Amino acid sequence: MDKSIYSAEYQRLCALLRELRREAGLTQVQVAERLDEPQSFVSKYEAGERRLDLIELHQVATALGTTVVAIVQRLWPEG
Repeated sequence: MDKSIYSAEYQRLCALLRELRREAGLTQVQVAERLDEPQSFVSKYEAGERRLDLIELHQVATALGTTVVAIVQRLWPEG
């Protein structure tokens, strides 16, 4: 099992988080403010330079106005 932040699946997650942020009409700065983190935190996870754990993913999802379940369903729509 590839646990690298450079795996194709993880890069898909990063792209989806970036897409969800844009769909929500938010900038990286706005998401960072909602997370009480610096803008670089958002930049790094969107670029795949930083791996999010499940708790962080939940916090990001909430900041974007979505849920972890919705993110997973968009990543793997086939179930």
